[in-house]
Amino acid sequence: MLKRLFFSSLGGWSACVLVSAHAIAGDETLDQAAQGVEAQQQQSALQQQIDAADEQTRTALEELRELERETRSLEASNAALAARLAEEAERQQTLGSALDTVSETRAALPVIEQDMTEQLTAFIENDLPFLLDERLARLENLQGASSAERIEQLLETWRVELEYGRAIDHWRGRLSLEEGSAREVDYLRVGRIGYYYLTPDGREGALWDAESAQWQPLDEHGRREVRNALRIADDQRTPELLYLPLSITAEQENPS
Repeated sequence: MLKRLFFSSLGGWSACVLVSAHAIAGDETLDQAAQGVEAQQQQSALQQQIDAADEQTRTALEELRELERETRSLEASNAALAARLAEEAERQQTLGSALDTVSETRAALPVIEQDMTEQLTAFIENDLPFLLDERLARLENLQGASSAERIEQLLETWRVELEYGRAIDHWRGRLSLEEGSAREVDYLRVGRIGYYYLTPDGREGALWDAESAQWQPLDEHGRREVRNALRIADDQRTPELLYLPLSITAEQENPS
Protein backbone atom coordinates (compact mmCIF):
# COMPACT_ATOMS: atom_id res chain seq x y z
CA MET A 1 0.00 0.00 0.00
CA LEU A 2 2.64 2.38 0.96
CA LYS A 3 4.64 1.35 -2.01
CA ARG A 4 1.92 2.31 -4.38
CA LEU A 5 1.45 5.64 -2.72
CA PHE A 6 5.13 6.27 -3.04
CA PHE A 7 5.07 5.60 -6.68
CA SER A 8 2.00 7.66 -7.03
CA SER A 9 3.66 10.47 -5.27
CA LEU A 10 6.74 9.92 -7.31
CA GLY A 11 4.73 9.88 -10.47
CA GLY A 12 3.10 13.14 -9.52
CA TRP A 13 6.40 14.71 -8.87
CA SER A 14 7.63 13.58 -12.23
CA ALA A 15 4.61 15.13 -13.83
CA CYS A 16 5.35 18.35 -12.08
CA VAL A 17 8.90 18.18 -13.28
CA LEU A 18 7.73 17.61 -16.85
CA VAL A 19 5.31 20.49 -16.68
CA SER A 20 8.06 22.77 -15.40
CA ALA A 21 10.35 21.63 -18.23
CA HIS A 22 7.72 22.38 -20.81
CA ALA A 23 7.24 25.84 -19.29
CA ILE A 24 10.95 26.50 -19.37
CA ALA A 25 11.15 25.34 -22.98
CA GLY A 26 8.27 27.63 -23.88
CA ASP A 27 9.99 30.60 -22.29
CA GLU A 28 13.16 29.84 -24.20
CA THR A 29 11.23 29.65 -27.46
CA LEU A 30 9.64 33.00 -26.75
CA ASP A 31 13.02 34.44 -25.92
CA GLN A 32 14.46 33.04 -29.13
CA ALA A 33 11.55 34.38 -31.11
CA ALA A 34 11.96 37.74 -29.50
CA GLN A 35 15.65 37.64 -30.22
CA GLY A 36 14.93 36.68 -33.84
CA VAL A 37 12.53 39.59 -34.23
CA GLU A 38 15.06 41.90 -32.66
CA ALA A 39 17.79 40.53 -34.93
CA GLN A 40 15.57 41.05 -37.96
CA GLN A 41 14.86 44.59 -36.82
CA GLN A 42 18.54 45.22 -36.30
CA GLN A 43 19.35 43.72 -39.70
CA SER A 44 16.63 45.84 -41.33
CA ALA A 45 17.94 48.94 -39.62
CA LEU A 46 21.47 48.05 -40.68
CA GLN A 47 20.33 47.50 -44.27
CA GLN A 48 18.64 50.87 -44.23
CA GLN A 49 21.84 52.41 -42.94
CA ILE A 50 23.78 50.62 -45.70
CA ASP A 51 21.31 51.79 -48.35
CA ALA A 52 21.48 55.31 -47.00
CA ALA A 53 25.27 55.14 -47.03
CA ASP A 54 25.21 53.83 -50.62
CA GLU A 55 22.95 56.70 -51.68
CA GLN A 56 25.20 59.20 -49.96
CA THR A 57 28.20 57.59 -51.63
CA ARG A 58 26.58 57.77 -55.07
CA THR A 59 25.60 61.40 -54.47
CA ALA A 60 29.13 62.20 -53.32
CA LEU A 61 30.61 60.47 -56.38
CA GLU A 62 28.31 62.38 -58.72
CA GLU A 63 29.23 65.65 -57.00
CA LEU A 64 32.89 64.70 -57.32
CA ARG A 65 32.50 63.98 -61.05
CA GLU A 66 30.67 67.28 -61.50
CA LEU A 67 33.47 69.09 -59.65
CA GLU A 68 36.03 67.37 -61.88
CA ARG A 69 34.13 68.48 -65.01
CA GLU A 70 33.90 72.04 -63.70
CA THR A 71 37.61 71.94 -62.83
CA ARG A 72 38.55 70.82 -66.36
CA SER A 73 36.29 73.50 -67.82
CA LEU A 74 37.85 76.16 -65.61
CA GLU A 75 41.34 74.98 -66.53
CA ALA A 76 40.49 75.23 -70.24
CA SER A 77 38.93 78.67 -69.73
CA ASN A 78 41.95 79.83 -67.77
CA ALA A 79 44.30 78.58 -70.49
CA ALA A 80 42.31 80.43 -73.17
CA LEU A 81 42.15 83.53 -71.00
CA ALA A 82 45.88 83.35 -70.37
CA ALA A 83 46.51 83.22 -74.13
CA ARG A 84 44.23 86.20 -74.74
CA LEU A 85 45.87 88.10 -71.93
CA ALA A 86 49.27 87.38 -73.45
CA GLU A 87 48.08 88.64 -76.84
CA GLU A 88 46.56 91.72 -75.26
CA ALA A 89 49.77 92.39 -73.34
CA GLU A 90 51.74 92.14 -76.58
CA ARG A 91 49.28 94.44 -78.36
CA GLN A 92 49.46 96.94 -75.53
CA GLN A 93 53.25 96.82 -75.68
CA THR A 94 53.16 97.44 -79.44
CA LEU A 95 50.65 100.24 -78.97
CA GLY A 96 52.81 101.73 -76.27
CA SER A 97 55.81 101.68 -78.59
CA ALA A 98 53.75 103.35 -81.32
CA LEU A 99 52.53 106.00 -78.90
CA ASP A 100 56.12 106.72 -77.93
CA THR A 101 56.83 107.78 -81.50
CA VAL A 102 53.41 109.25 -82.37
CA SER A 103 54.63 112.80 -81.96
CA GLU A 104 57.48 112.17 -84.40
CA THR A 105 55.11 110.48 -86.85
CA ARG A 106 52.61 113.33 -86.63
CA ALA A 107 55.36 115.85 -87.29
CA ALA A 108 56.54 113.88 -90.34
CA LEU A 109 53.09 113.55 -91.96
CA PRO A 110 53.03 117.00 -93.62
CA VAL A 111 56.44 116.33 -95.18
CA ILE A 112 55.25 112.93 -96.44
CA GLU A 113 52.11 114.51 -97.86
CA GLN A 114 54.10 117.20 -99.68
CA ASP A 115 56.54 114.65 -101.15
CA MET A 116 53.70 112.43 -102.36
CA THR A 117 51.88 115.37 -103.92
CA GLU A 118 55.00 116.56 -105.74
CA GLN A 119 55.85 113.08 -107.01
CA LEU A 120 52.31 112.44 -108.23
CA THR A 121 52.10 115.84 -109.89
CA ALA A 122 55.38 115.25 -111.72
CA PHE A 123 54.22 111.78 -112.75
CA ILE A 124 50.99 113.11 -114.28
CA GLU A 125 52.68 116.03 -116.03
CA ASN A 126 55.28 113.73 -117.60
CA ASP A 127 52.72 111.10 -118.59
CA LEU A 128 50.58 111.07 -121.75
CA PRO A 129 48.37 114.16 -121.48
CA PHE A 130 45.02 112.36 -121.48
CA LEU A 131 42.34 113.84 -119.18
CA LEU A 132 45.07 116.08 -117.83
CA ASP A 133 42.82 118.71 -116.20
CA GLU A 134 40.73 116.03 -114.50
CA ARG A 135 43.77 114.20 -113.14
CA LEU A 136 45.49 117.35 -111.82
CA ALA A 137 42.23 118.52 -110.27
CA ARG A 138 42.26 115.46 -107.99
CA LEU A 139 45.48 116.75 -106.47
CA GLU A 140 44.30 120.34 -106.19
CA ASN A 141 41.03 119.36 -104.51
CA LEU A 142 42.47 117.28 -101.70
CA GLN A 143 40.38 117.81 -98.58
CA GLY A 144 40.71 116.71 -95.01
CA ALA A 145 41.21 117.94 -91.51
CA SER A 146 44.56 116.21 -91.16
CA SER A 147 47.55 115.21 -93.24
CA ALA A 148 46.68 111.56 -92.63
CA GLU A 149 43.31 112.03 -94.37
CA ARG A 150 44.89 113.81 -97.31
CA ILE A 151 47.58 111.10 -97.60
CA GLU A 152 44.80 108.52 -97.82
CA GLN A 153 43.28 110.49 -100.70
CA LEU A 154 46.69 110.65 -102.39
CA LEU A 155 46.98 106.88 -102.16
CA GLU A 156 43.57 106.54 -103.77
CA THR A 157 44.71 108.89 -106.55
CA TRP A 158 47.76 106.67 -107.10
CA ARG A 159 45.45 103.66 -107.43
CA VAL A 160 43.37 105.48 -110.06
CA GLU A 161 46.53 106.35 -111.99
CA LEU A 162 47.68 102.73 -111.91
CA GLU A 163 44.31 101.59 -113.30
CA TYR A 164 44.79 103.88 -116.33
CA GLY A 165 47.69 101.69 -117.40
CA ARG A 166 45.56 98.51 -117.45
CA ALA A 167 42.65 99.48 -119.71
CA ILE A 168 41.54 100.87 -123.06
CA ASP A 169 39.35 103.94 -122.85
CA HIS A 170 37.66 106.34 -125.26
CA TRP A 171 35.65 109.53 -124.97
CA ARG A 172 34.59 112.54 -127.00
CA GLY A 173 36.16 115.85 -126.09
CA ARG A 174 37.52 119.17 -127.29
CA LEU A 175 40.89 119.40 -129.05
CA SER A 176 42.68 122.75 -128.79
CA LEU A 177 44.24 123.89 -132.07
CA GLU A 178 47.30 126.06 -132.55
CA GLU A 179 45.32 129.05 -133.76
CA GLY A 180 43.39 129.14 -130.50
CA SER A 181 40.27 127.42 -131.77
CA ALA A 182 39.03 123.98 -130.75
CA ARG A 183 37.18 121.13 -132.38
CA GLU A 184 35.37 118.03 -131.20
CA VAL A 185 37.21 114.72 -131.65
CA ASP A 186 37.06 111.11 -130.44
CA TYR A 187 39.95 110.27 -128.15
CA LEU A 188 41.39 106.78 -127.73
CA ARG A 189 43.78 105.70 -124.98
CA VAL A 190 45.49 102.32 -124.92
CA GLY A 191 46.89 101.96 -121.42
CA ARG A 192 49.85 104.31 -121.14
CA ILE A 193 51.46 103.37 -124.42
CA GLY A 194 49.08 104.84 -126.99
CA TYR A 195 47.08 108.09 -127.14
CA TYR A 196 45.16 109.04 -130.30
CA TYR A 197 42.33 111.13 -131.66
CA LEU A 198 40.11 110.87 -134.70
CA THR A 199 37.68 113.43 -136.08
CA PRO A 200 34.04 112.29 -136.22
CA ASP A 201 34.17 112.10 -140.02
CA GLY A 202 37.30 109.93 -139.82
CA ARG A 203 39.27 112.12 -142.23
CA GLU A 204 41.79 113.40 -139.71
CA GLY A 205 43.58 111.68 -136.88
CA ALA A 206 46.79 111.87 -134.94
CA LEU A 207 49.04 110.09 -132.49
CA TRP A 208 50.51 111.77 -129.43
CA ASP A 209 54.29 111.48 -129.64
CA ALA A 210 55.72 111.55 -126.12
CA GLU A 211 59.27 112.32 -127.25
CA SER A 212 58.32 115.52 -129.11
CA ALA A 213 55.26 116.19 -126.94
CA GLN A 214 53.21 116.89 -130.06
CA TRP A 215 50.44 115.37 -132.12
CA GLN A 216 51.71 113.49 -135.17
CA PRO A 217 49.26 112.99 -138.08
CA LEU A 218 48.16 109.44 -138.88
CA ASP A 219 47.97 108.07 -142.40
CA GLU A 220 44.92 106.27 -143.76
CA HIS A 221 46.06 102.92 -142.35
CA GLY A 222 46.62 104.43 -138.90
CA ARG A 223 43.23 106.18 -138.93
CA ARG A 224 41.53 102.91 -139.92
CA GLU A 225 43.19 101.07 -137.03
CA VAL A 226 42.15 103.82 -134.61
CA ARG A 227 38.58 103.62 -135.95
CA ASN A 228 38.55 99.85 -135.39
CA ALA A 229 39.96 100.30 -131.87
CA LEU A 230 37.24 102.85 -131.06
CA ARG A 231 34.56 100.39 -132.14
CA ILE A 232 36.14 97.64 -130.05
CA ALA A 233 36.35 99.94 -127.03
CA ASP A 234 32.67 100.81 -127.57
CA ASP A 235 31.75 97.09 -127.78
CA GLN A 236 30.65 97.54 -131.38
CA ARG A 237 33.24 95.16 -132.75
CA THR A 238 34.79 91.85 -131.72
CA PRO A 239 38.27 92.30 -130.21
CA GLU A 240 41.04 91.66 -132.70
CA LEU A 241 44.73 92.28 -133.19
CA LEU A 242 45.39 95.94 -133.96
CA TYR A 243 48.43 97.45 -135.66
CA LEU A 244 48.76 100.85 -134.05
CA PRO A 245 51.83 103.07 -133.74
CA LEU A 246 52.77 103.75 -130.13
CA SER A 247 53.12 107.03 -128.32
CA ILE A 248 56.22 105.95 -126.44
CA THR A 249 59.37 104.02 -127.24
CA ALA A 250 60.67 100.96 -125.44
CA GLU A 251 63.30 103.10 -123.70
CA GLN A 252 60.61 105.47 -122.41
CA GLU A 253 58.48 102.58 -121.15
CA ASN A 254 61.40 100.97 -119.31
CA PRO A 255 63.86 103.74 -118.40
CA SER A 256 67.21 102.50 -117.09
